[in-house]
Amino acid sequence: MTVETLIVIPSRYGSTRFPGKPLADISGQTMLQRVAAQARAAAAIIPNAAFVVATDDGRIADHCAAIDAPCLMTDPAAPSGSDRALEAADIFAPDCEFIINLQGDAPFTPVHYLTKTAEALTQDKAEAATPCIRLDWAGLDALRDAKHKSPTSGTTCVMDRDGNALWFSKTIIPAMRDEAALRKQSALSPVHRHVGLYGFTRNALKKFTETPASHYEKIEGLEQLRMLENGMSVRCVFVEAQKISTGGIDTPADLDRLNAMIEEHGDPGIVD
Repeated sequence: MTVETLIVIPSRYGSTRFPGKPLADISGQTMLQRVAAQARAAAAIIPNAAFVVATDDGRIADHCAAIDAPCLMTDPAAPSGSDRALEAADIFAPDCEFIINLQGDAPFTPVHYLTKTAEALTQDKAEAATPCIRLDWAGLDALRDAKHKSPTSGTTCVMDRDGNALWFSKTIIPAMRDEAALRKQSALSPVHRHVGLYGFTRNALKKFTETPASHYEKIEGLEQLRMLENGMSVRCVFVEAQKISTGGIDTPADLDRLNAMIEEHGDPGIVD
């Protein structure tokens, strides 16, 4: 099969805050095993698609062999997951046109987040695409509460009327002059939470990785701002919120919270 769309799962063992994170247990399965299951399910739906794990550690490569997930070794010095994704595509599917970067620490990223991102690239001809969730007021209140504890948790975005991103921020945007009136008008807030999943055309990913980190990217700590600051377009793909968080697992405490959610809501298995 000629691979047109490649889902790459960058997976590092040596996380500073959570060493060995990809192999951490989540209700009887490793984190990487769950991410790979989501990628496998999406690749079966997206036309001419495949997936691969990109790592720099033999322990992760051995685990991939045990769970029958395709894996390749990439440069340990790769500066980011995006660079690792492009390197993996160059090795695994050098002729693929579209590359989806699926974080290896997001074990419950729904399959439809991946398929809709792929559609934005293949059908809508977007240069880059990323999912966003429009928050209801309870979701916005929960995000505000989370930011009281960890100000950099959660990214929000605003977009133009065609769904192209105007800006991403670790602050909550847009600001609301009369929130009380807005709450009466709709069950949904005007705030969109960004999901850290990216799809690129090969040319866009190459341009992105070859461009130096930008001014606001450094200030906010958000690499997607590099695209906007350099005139690249990013299509926002609108998706539904899930009971189980789709955010990245950065620390053991994040994993504890995820396991608590599984205990409360049940194990969703492969999330459609």
